[in-house]
Amino acid sequence: MLTEAQHAAYRNDGFIVVPDVFSAGEIAELRAVTEEFVRNSAAVAANDDIYDLEDSHSAAEPRVRRIKTPHAHHEAYKRASRHPAVVAILEELWGSVRYDTGKLNLKSAGYGSPIEWHQDWAFYPHTNDDLAAVGIMLDDFTMENGPMLVIPGSHHGPLHDHHGPDGCFCGAIDPEVAGLDLTRAVPCLGKAGSITIHHVRAVHGSATNFSGLERRFLLYQYRAADAWPLLGFKDGIEKFDELLLSGEPTLVPRLAPVPVRLPLPPAANQVSIYENQRATGRRYFAAADMPSAVAAE
Repeated sequence: MLTEAQHAAYRNDGFIVVPDVFSAGEIAELRAVTEEFVRNSAAVAANDDIYDLEDSHSAAEPRVRRIKTPHAHHEAYKRASRHPAVVAILEELWGSVRYDTGKLNLKSAGYGSPIEWHQDWAFYPHTNDDLAAVGIMLDDFTMENGPMLVIPGSHHGPLHDHHGPDGCFCGAIDPEVAGLDLTRAVPCLGKAGSITIHHVRAVHGSATNFSGLERRFLLYQYRAADAWPLLGFKDGIEKFDELLLSGEPTLVPRLAPVPVRLPLPPAANQVSIYENQRATGRRYFAAADMPSAVAAE
C-alpha cells in the first residue's frame, strides 16, 4: 500500500499524507451522516456523551466542534474505522493492528475551534509507541481552513509536559517552555478522501478555521497488538481483544524504552480537550473571538 518513500517519511518525519484512500462515494456518505448529526445537535444545549459544542452553539444555529466516539453512534463511522485500506497500511507499519477509539473534529467555516500543540502520547501512554492516529479528510484541506500542523521528527524527541499551572493534566504544551521550533511545522494538505497518519509522539496542533471552507477531520486511533495501555483497559481482556483488526491476541506486552509521563492528576473537565486547553490560560492559536488568525503568546 505504501511506497518506500512513504515508509521512510513516516519513520523520519512521524507523519504522512496518503491520497485517494477513501472513494468519493464513501466520503459523500460520511459527509451526509455528519451533516445529520450537526442538524440533530439543535436539540442539545450543552456538551454530552456525543457532542462537544462550540461556545456560539444555539438551537437556531447549531455549531458542533467534535462528535465523540463516532464509531459507536453510526454504522458508517464504524465501517470507516475498520476500512481495509487503513488496516492494510497500519499492518505494513507494525505487523498487527488493534483499534482504540475515535473522534470527528469539525472546523466549520469562519469559526472552527483550534487545537493547541500537543502529543497524543501524553493522553494514553502504552508499553511501546507503535501507535498512530489516522485522519480522514472529509473536505479538501488547504492552508486557509485550519489544517493539522506537525513538527517533523518531533516523535523522536522528548515527551513534553502537558500539565497546566494548577498541576493538573490539560492536554496542551507550552511552546515557549518546551522550546518548540514552530517555524518547522508542516501543514497536512490534501483532497477529500486522503488520509493522514501521524505517530503518537509527534507534536501537532491546528489553527482556527477563519476561511469560508469546511474542514471536517475524522480521526481514529490505532495501536499494535502488543502495545498495552499503561492506565489499563477498564472493559476487560475480552473487549480488548475484540478490538484486534490484524494479528493475534497476546498476553505478552512488548516493553520499549519510551518516555512516559502519566496524565495525572486528571483535568477537571475530562470530556473536552477544548475546555481543558483553554483553562490553562495559554493560547498559541487565535480563537474566533480574537482579531488575528494566529497569535503567539
